[in-house]
Amino acid sequence: MWFIFALLSSIFAALTSILAKVGIDGVNSNLATAIRTVVVVVMAWFMVFITGAQGGMGEISRKSWIFLVLSGLATGASWLCYYKALQIGEASKVVPIDKLSVVITLVLAFVFLHEQLTWKSVAGCVLIGAGTLLMVI
Repeated sequence: MWFIFALLSSIFAALTSILAKVGIDGVNSNLATAIRTVVVVVMAWFMVFITGAQGGMGEISRKSWIFLVLSGLATGASWLCYYKALQIGEASKVVPIDKLSVVITLVLAFVFLHEQLTWKSVAGCVLIGAGTLLMVI
């Protein structure tokens, strides 16, 4: 089931890039990010309430709160940078560079989460990096 959600995520991320590139024309990138964020917040809380998950807020540990807030700050910084790059650059070049996050995530997961780094993941990182370079040159 995780694969289906991951695949849907990639499809929606692709749509996000194309829709954003069209929508950001003539709009300040920070304002566009704020509008997008409000929509995401409303949608996320809607899902929380329709699934009845709001009762779990009191069970979240202090550590989880800290890391969720830090993750939110990282997301915000990512979105602000992404929208600015998308506004001034070509989507076909901005998006591949943005997807280098896959390589960076694998390295960070190895260093901080002690996840296994296999020859396949190293080869994949090299190919993603080479593919990104090829696409943006």
